Amino acid sequence: MKFPIQNADIIISAVEEAQYPKVRLPEVAIAGRSNVGKSSMINRLLNRKKLARTSGKPGRTRTINFFDIDGELIFVDVPGYGYAKVSKQELEKWGDMMDHYFSTRKTLEKVILIVDFRHKPTEQDVQMYDYLKYLGLPVLVVATKADKVKRGVHNRHMNQVVNTLQIAEGDTVIPFSSETGQGKDEVWRIILNDLGIEIE
Repeated sequence: MKFPIQNADIIISAVEEAQYPKVRLPEVAIAGRSNVGKSSMINRLLNRKKLARTSGKPGRTRTINFFDIDGELIFVDVPGYGYAKVSKQELEKWGDMMDHYFSTRKTLEKVILIVDFRHKPTEQDVQMYDYLKYLGLPVLVVATKADKVKRGVHNRHMNQVVNTLQIAEGDTVIPFSSETGQGKDEVWRIILNDLGIEIE
């Protein structure tokens, strides 16, 4: 795989399994609370400005979005959790859609769980991490908005993330900034190393 990324394109925005891509590439799912910066992180990792749509309104992502990365792997952006300003029926539909994807998708190789580095992970963050570990999925925790945290207290915030989520052996937490690019190279290194994809 070449760097920087040469091609990154959306394949489909799906709401059911029948719409999932049939190509058998390894998939990396990206999960996190609404408005935690998922789309901004995806755009930074892929050197794009608007490939993944960002919005000031939480809960905009209502589909499972599949992105082809250089024909080598697929990023999967799932709906954000924790957004209350939608109907209970809508929340249940999103939950069922994500549960089906996470528990049945055989090409899913890794999950990036995004949390806000500035704050203690929420109860829903903990539930999501525990759920992914229950399914036996390897998780990379990316703590966004790290540029908003003073360097002198980074260790304290890192310990807060690790201890609150009770990070399992083998999982990693990386401070990340969509603004500065901090953590970008390390995130890619872990993804490609874990998937066995070589950099040309």
